[in-house]
Amino acid sequence: MEIVKNTVVTLDYKVKDPDGNVVDDGAQPLVYLHGGYDAIFPLLEEKLHGLKVGEKLSVKLQPDDAFGEYDESLVLIEDRDCFPDTVEVGMSFERVGDEGEEDMIFRVTDIADEKVVVDGNHPLAGVALVFDVTVSAVRPASAEELAHGHVHGPEGHHHH
Repeated sequence: MEIVKNTVVTLDYKVKDPDGNVVDDGAQPLVYLHGGYDAIFPLLEEKLHGLKVGEKLSVKLQPDDAFGEYDESLVLIEDRDCFPDTVEVGMSFERVGDEGEEDMIFRVTDIADEKVVVDGNHPLAGVALVFDVTVSAVRPASAEELAHGHVHGPEGHHHH
């Protein structure tokens, strides 16, 4: 069976940066609903369309096709007292957006002199990514998966 709209695709994959450093070792296969359901990067989905089980693909995504360019305006310096006493570098906090704005996740990148530096960029923003994938399975999506717009596991889907 080939990858077409409304199929469930299983990929064995590895993601590297342009220098060959492994970003995601693909320890768990990637399973997604194909056909514009925003489950994977659109350019990667486009390149996978029409492939069959066993076929391989290597595709390089520029930052604009992956996690976006790095945006310096998303690096903020906040007062230490705005955070819990247990704040540490590496922690993440969600900022709930005002009406019409998206919620954002900010990571703590530095703490010094009663200030906390937070970064709202995805950790891979500004990085090109190389996806090496092998199509390991393709099947028709179930009516329920199509209705919900995502894949359900082998035991059914229980977290709606």
